[in-house]
Amino acid sequence: MADFTMPSLGADMDEGTLVEWLVGPGDTVTKGDVVAVVETAKSTIEVECFDSGTVGALLVEPGTTVPVGTRMAVIDSGAEPPARAPAPAPAPAKQPPAPTSALQAAPGHATTPTRDAVSTPLVRHLAEQKGIDLSSVHGSGKGGRITRSDVEHTPAERPHRVKASPLARRLALSSGVDLSALRGTGRGGTIRAEDVRAATAAPASRTVESREAARPPSATAEPTYPARAAIAALMSRANREIPHYYLSTTIDLAVAMAWMRDRNASRPVAERLVPAALLLKSVALAARQVPELNGYWKEEAFVPSPAVRLGVAVSLRGGGLVAPALADADTMPLPELMATLKGLVSRARSGRLRASETADPTLTVTNLGDQGVEAVFGVIYPPQVALVGLGRVTERPVAVDGMLTVHPTVTATLAADHRASDGGTGARLLTAIDRLLQRPEEL
Repeated sequence: MADFTMPSLGADMDEGTLVEWLVGPGDTVTKGDVVAVVETAKSTIEVECFDSGTVGALLVEPGTTVPVGTRMAVIDSGAEPPARAPAPAPAPAKQPPAPTSALQAAPGHATTPTRDAVSTPLVRHLAEQKGIDLSSVHGSGKGGRITRSDVEHTPAERPHRVKASPLARRLALSSGVDLSALRGTGRGGTIRAEDVRAATAAPASRTVESREAARPPSATAEPTYPARAAIAALMSRANREIPHYYLSTTIDLAVAMAWMRDRNASRPVAERLVPAALLLKSVALAARQVPELNGYWKEEAFVPSPAVRLGVAVSLRGGGLVAPALADADTMPLPELMATLKGLVSRARSGRLRASETADPTLTVTNLGDQGVEAVFGVIYPPQVALVGLGRVTERPVAVDGMLTVHPTVTATLAADHRASDGGTGARLLTAIDRLLQRPEEL
């Protein structure tokens, strides 16, 4: 037996809310399968299973918030799947009335099962999503139990029912948001908690008028979003505990940009490289060359990482920030890095990151060049020991062989932990980034 627990999806995560199970008791899972969707203060994340076997029991109901490390499910890793416990027999007083139709009473046809005859929570969850009354579904399973297939092949009986996660329903009820007026961004148009939170800042026409009128004046103040509160808490901790030092340098990109233009001339438009890909790859390679800044500060000591997991800061449309990781960014070819980065940003903004994409970045890059910022001096994400900031690519006058000319340049900055390194080490990292960008064919 193995326990599936609420994972830690970031240094600032203490608890998470189970949005939905994607498996049920008796389902076979393999390591890496997505089995649940968890909502943190920052984002909604798809969580993978770290063991292979058969789902034995689901211990946490959707909509429940639990601390990191809480047992959420049991995975039987044995060869034989666990026997399913029979459904409890209903008390005589609660038994359904005898069937009245000829089909129900005919020999060989099972009677319509009650909710207690449903074998898994997943079946009930699917039925709720489709708006199906289980008492009207004929069960094809053993003993008349309703199976997942039965629900999937039953037409929805209440198409007007709004599809929403349990957490979204609770938030809508407490804030007076009319779910029927929202457009869900989850799977199949399901309304997620983030959709409800976004609606609290929308015009009052999206709220239930009776609840809006009943709110006290103080309730109309600007809301404090959980994502912003989580970021504030983590950055406050970083400023208290980490003795930062800062370095910056201006990098001439004339060679890199000319090389990129030559490469793009023979590529389809959708596959052309962008400056961000060259910058990220150079940072990843530099981190491998200067391992003193690629790792974590743990138990009063620096622990280097054998791999480069480049955290990329992504601003979310509804507010907040996440930094998912580009695993092995130092070994990816540039086209693969671009495609991976594009998918990572898309999943981050749609709330569909996977747990493996949020775990343990070894060095974070924040790039605000697309916002017009020329230099970024960031705050380190603990337990990391460094953060690289990249600004806008802009043309500046430079001296080349005694002649003044104009070249594209970028300002690269470094925020580093003085407990793990000093200015000399930080300077080596920035120099390595510069050197790599002068030889773009080696990226």
